[in-house]
Amino acid sequence: MNQTSYAKMPLPPSLWAATAVPAPDTPAMEGDQQADVAIVGGGFTGLSAALHLAQRGADVAVLEAAEPGWGASGRNGGQVIPGLKEDPRQIIARFGQKDGEAMVRASGAGADLVFGLIAEHGIECDAQQNGWIQAAHTQGMLGDLRKRHQDWAQRDANVAWLEPNELAQRMGDGRYKGGWIDKRGGGVQPLGYARGLARAAQDLGARVHGSTPVLSLNQTTNGWRLATANGSLTAGKVILATNGYTDGLWPKLEHTVVPVFSVQVATAPLGENIRGKVLGGGEVLSDTHRVLWYFRQDGHGRLLMGGGGSAYESGAVKVYEGLRQRIHSLLPEAGEIEFEYAWNGKVAITPDHYPHLHELAPGLLAGLGFNGRGVAMATMMGKILADRVLETAQPEFEFPNMTPRPLPLHFMRGVAVTATRAYYRFRDALDG
Repeated sequence: MNQTSYAKMPLPPSLWAATAVPAPDTPAMEGDQQADVAIVGGGFTGLSAALHLAQRGADVAVLEAAEPGWGASGRNGGQVIPGLKEDPRQIIARFGQKDGEAMVRASGAGADLVFGLIAEHGIECDAQQNGWIQAAHTQGMLGDLRKRHQDWAQRDANVAWLEPNELAQRMGDGRYKGGWIDKRGGGVQPLGYARGLARAAQDLGARVHGSTPVLSLNQTTNGWRLATANGSLTAGKVILATNGYTDGLWPKLEHTVVPVFSVQVATAPLGENIRGKVLGGGEVLSDTHRVLWYFRQDGHGRLLMGGGGSAYESGAVKVYEGLRQRIHSLLPEAGEIEFEYAWNGKVAITPDHYPHLHELAPGLLAGLGFNGRGVAMATMMGKILADRVLETAQPEFEFPNMTPRPLPLHFMRGVAVTATRAYYRFRDALDG
């Protein structure tokens, strides 16, 4: 599906679509316009970049095919997770001291950046910085989690180890063998957050255009020309911020990531006697199943659970049912549980499970591939991209440039995702 198709689709139904603050006015771009910086994509990455650029006086225009937050930014689980998939020591071993340290520092600060922007700009998005828990579902997983906790603790991160009894108090039962909490993390209403970023960027002078798919991108003598259905935008610099919805606008960029449908369900508000039993302190939690499961409560006492993932939107139906069953297992005393919402959105997975920053051509940058940690990391990537565009001499955060590597046999990505998920489910079943 190309960008033009998205422009014709309304925001899909979800808990977030039903409860977010109203969207700001983002009219389609018309006529021929100019800007210092053009941003393609109105999700967390693009809106964060726009905000940070406008804050420093740049003339910036965001071109979004649908509306801000329409993609995965407005359809994820709302978990704000510091760090990357691997531990700091693993990142440094893989990328070297200089680049590795830069990645660790940037990713570790992502959650604080999110909550800082929310506070600074008065964004209404049910923000709760009460910590992210990673819990071990088997004894065998404890060793890795202890190393991860120790790694971040040595860097003076606000983290703590949780013994089984401490987890049981937060979960209402003893299903987890232990884990750790990163108190920098938390949760947001993601669509509300995206809309708040858009409004904040507009307040600083950025132009944010919805219903404006970019049809072509061509280099000119003075920069770049982005053609749309109703005009064009000429800009000295361009940021591509389309993540899981990346198409053929730039050759082969879409072949560097694998889009996967992330799936969530939400209950009706739980009774007061039930709410306190599972993450009643406002924490968010992910466990160590290979087929990831994550859950939290929203500000109205609904229990949200996400995970599974599917290469095809049609496969989400089976995942929905699996999530509902897991919620029943968490709350057996609740009896019949009413479910109000089920939804999905495409996240971008990279083969190495790292976000990628690309300088595709002079004045053309892209940041994508957040592997399910996009609330914090995409926000940080937007800030980093803004510094790159402005050629900031001493940026607060940095991230290494990576050479785009299109995946061989990318057209078979659906088969590969399905097979991998089946293998992970088998391994999880063996673990018990």
